[in-house]
Amino acid sequence: MHILFVTATRIGDAVLSTGLLSHLIERYPHARLTIAAGPVAAPLFEAVPGLEQIVVVEKRRWSLHWLPFYSAVATRRWDLVVDLRGSAVAWMLRAGERKVMAKGDAREHRVRQLARLFDLDPPPDPRLWTAPHHERAAGALISPGPPALAIGPAANWPAKQWRAERFGELAARLTAASGPLPGSRVAVLAAAHERELAEPLLAALPPARRIDLVGRVDLLTAAAVLRRCAMFIGNDTGLMHIAAASGTPTLGLFGPSPVAQYAPWGRRTAWVRSADAPEAMFGPGFDHRTTGTLMDGLSVDAAEAAAHRLWHSVESAAA
Repeated sequence: MHILFVTATRIGDAVLSTGLLSHLIERYPHARLTIAAGPVAAPLFEAVPGLEQIVVVEKRRWSLHWLPFYSAVATRRWDLVVDLRGSAVAWMLRAGERKVMAKGDAREHRVRQLARLFDLDPPPDPRLWTAPHHERAAGALISPGPPALAIGPAANWPAKQWRAERFGELAARLTAASGPLPGSRVAVLAAAHERELAEPLLAALPPARRIDLVGRVDLLTAAAVLRRCAMFIGNDTGLMHIAAASGTPTLGLFGPSPVAQYAPWGRRTAWVRSADAPEAMFGPGFDHRTTGTLMDGLSVDAAEAAAHRLWHSVESAAA
């Protein structure tokens, strides 16, 4: 059996689609999978069981990216085509069965929207598959020792970025003797081009307890690293969704992005939002590429309280 699974361009949306992918793998354990994704998200699928091919769909103007995609997949008759991007191409392919995603309800979480495609209730949880080399690399980066608090201080646009100085203060409180993670190491994760955003946080951390992973891990090694961490705290990003899908207790910090659709998914997750009203965040002249942070309404006190609640709920569930 051959399945074509067309998923997202962005990392976060691609991670959220992995619950549906996991369902297909369990339902059709001998199927051969071709997965189509954007260039930044494609590495998430390198270790998927039954993977035959990854097709990278790089966005082009006027939707011209669908032409090379069609050329890559049109020669085969597919037993099942699952298109989460709602493209017309899905209807042009030879397929025994096809499921094509329509535009979802902004008031409903993306995981629930995807599950409706196969009438799945409850929705399957997102999950990530890693290879042994990812696990070995993560083991070298997070060596045995005190617990590690992971922090993701960057975001794909400035308005979603909580100030790095506040992350530094939050880390100090949570790892203090009176905090939930006393004496913990702090692992800072971000892409290489985001180092400038992470520097104020790195500078605030005690060198002996600082683990600088900025630009040092690929997506699946990041997932393996996060599985070794006691908690993750970060902005609404793909990294936040990777942490949640890895089973790490995850606290997402939200400002202008839609919590209803993109809160971290799972039993060991929580979120906290800036006190500013969402509708007031997008004023005249708003440009997501240039507008600075819209998260100053989220205090360190509020984030700390949310982290304590999450930690206590995880401890209670484990008791």
